[in-house]
Amino acid sequence: MTTPAAVIVDAAAYAQAVEEAVKASAAYYTGGTSALDDDAYDRLVRGIAAWEAENPELVLPDSPTGKVAGGAVEGDVPHTVPMLSLDNVFSAEEFTAWTASVARRIGHEVTRFSVEPKLDGLAMAARYRHGRLTRLITRGDGTAGEDVSHAIGTVEGLPVRLTEPVTVELRGEVLMTSAQFEHANEVRTAHGGQPFANPRNAAAGTLRARDRAYTVPMTFFGYGLLPVADTDSELAARLGELAHSDLMAEAVRLGVNTPAGTAVSALTAETPEEVLARVREIAALRAELPFGIDGIVVKADLAADQRAAGSGSRAPRWAIAYKLPAVEKITRLLDVEWNVGRTGIIAPRAVLEPVEIDGSVITYATLHNPADITRRDLRLGDHVMVHRAGDVIPRVEAPVAHLRTGEEQSIVFPSACPRCGSAIDTGEQRWRCENGRNCHLVASLSYAAGRDQLDIEGLGATRVVQLVEAGLVADLADLFTLTREQLLSLDRMGETSTDNLLAALATAKDRPLARVLCALGVRGTGRSMSRRIARHFATMDALRAADAEAMQRVEGIGTEKAPSIVAELAELAPLIDKLAAAGVNMTEPGATPPVAASGDTEGGQAAEEAAGPLAGMTVVVTGAMTGALEKLSRNQMNELIERAGGRSSSSVSKKTALVVAGDGAGSKRAKAEALGVRLITPAEFALLVADHLV
Repeated sequence: MTTPAAVIVDAAAYAQAVEEAVKASAAYYTGGTSALDDDAYDRLVRGIAAWEAENPELVLPDSPTGKVAGGAVEGDVPHTVPMLSLDNVFSAEEFTAWTASVARRIGHEVTRFSVEPKLDGLAMAARYRHGRLTRLITRGDGTAGEDVSHAIGTVEGLPVRLTEPVTVELRGEVLMTSAQFEHANEVRTAHGGQPFANPRNAAAGTLRARDRAYTVPMTFFGYGLLPVADTDSELAARLGELAHSDLMAEAVRLGVNTPAGTAVSALTAETPEEVLARVREIAALRAELPFGIDGIVVKADLAADQRAAGSGSRAPRWAIAYKLPAVEKITRLLDVEWNVGRTGIIAPRAVLEPVEIDGSVITYATLHNPADITRRDLRLGDHVMVHRAGDVIPRVEAPVAHLRTGEEQSIVFPSACPRCGSAIDTGEQRWRCENGRNCHLVASLSYAAGRDQLDIEGLGATRVVQLVEAGLVADLADLFTLTREQLLSLDRMGETSTDNLLAALATAKDRPLARVLCALGVRGTGRSMSRRIARHFATMDALRAADAEAMQRVEGIGTEKAPSIVAELAELAPLIDKLAAAGVNMTEPGATPPVAASGDTEGGQAAEEAAGPLAGMTVVVTGAMTGALEKLSRNQMNELIERAGGRSSSSVSKKTALVVAGDGAGSKRAKAEALGVRLITPAEFALLVADHLV
């Protein structure tokens, strides 16, 4: 979708828009901060360009349309070759028009394009002399940049020495990955600084910082390789004739980090249609990447085509940036709500001034936990950077501290449970009501009785409230000791409904261990993880005997989650004992416990999965199922996948082997098509797993 241009009505509004854009650009490229987010800046610049197209005689010399990105920034180190920006397109139609313009310039259709992610960082030139890194220079105004050589040795992917003693210049992007950004803010706030608003700002600010008491890592991705004055003449001639894709292969050979090893590695395409397919593929992967991208860079790959197309004053004519919709916007934090979950976790939620991000209006965002609020120094009334990508829950990144007015207010943390008034356990980052599950007993029991857990028909929220208020049920196990007389004593409980509920409870006792685990609501697990745990340990006794090391052998459980699951199971021991005494099943059909003595960490699970038709496959289900699968819930479909040896997933990626696309399949089907993932119908899937249908 094309980014709409800001509407500029007259020369005064135009001058004001230019001033605002120049200030925003200068702030962004000097300190990594700006009053405008990317989308707002793009709209402003497009509005400026539109007004200038109609009033060419009134174009101001400071206009951002005639300058490279960062053109307001002064630099004192001349570039060997101008370090230009890229022009942008925002739609397939604009991209097609660009390819036609390049064809007109070079006299023929482009025979090969390179397609690579547009990394959201800071452009950098790295000069090597005899294979040793001697200087780092920012883009600056495109003709000269700022010397930031003090950062040599702190940027991952930018080796201090190349694998060969060549004299060359590398160009690329310095950024922070998501993990590096989180670490940078932890270190920065620990030293009394304000948190960075987002990874791009963090990289820009860190790169320029001198004499700090701390250092934080950044990452370099190369996108250019060129000779300098002292480059060997033979090498210089060779580099001048290499296609862009071959130059990147040369950079990798020299030990430089490029997108080649990532999920969005650079590729070549022969037609505009192939380029657009690759654009869709990269866009589909965006939410899963460990670093930010704001578009896709498309270049005429061959050196001859680049020379024929030439360059303008601010951008090459042989390259373009296909911009993606913004996933970050600036808005205001109006309030913080404190919600209590079914396990007693007290979770803060940001109430935002509504803001549209990638087609969705966002009014709420996650704040994770109280420690996160403190670390990010969030305040009510703050302008905050909000991030949302794909189906990811929106989150508040950090305050935009330079926009503070002094009227912001501290966020008040609850001193008692907002739901029941009990004391709060603040011993961990995620605060919890000391009543635990009993704080929100109705929600906890309603969840346990749900279709994807114990599936107790006739036990809806209204009936649960009635049982709790009558004092008949104080925990999950009490459901299974209810008598006919107790139920008949309740309002609106006749003989038929009583007998039906007792029959449903008797059936629920025989649910597999995976369902029982899920009903217990062990923190750090969900339906999928509960199935994996149950299939790994096979019995509740084996599971309760496991220590953290044994728990880590379950796929998806790491060093942080394992101890908390073990501790949670210990905390639940009285309830588990009570459930077992009531006759609730504590085994997983078809699974066998792991044999610790033999060193078999997979136990019967691996053997069973190896024999299934979906062995080793990650499967995603989307849309409405039909035929033999019509009555299966999504959770039951996932159980079926795992019985057949596969692994269920809720998102499509390059690792997905199969997508079952039913009626109304939408974005997941489109993503599978873009990635070339195999698609099958519900009927075809039913035939594939027929032996495992129950």
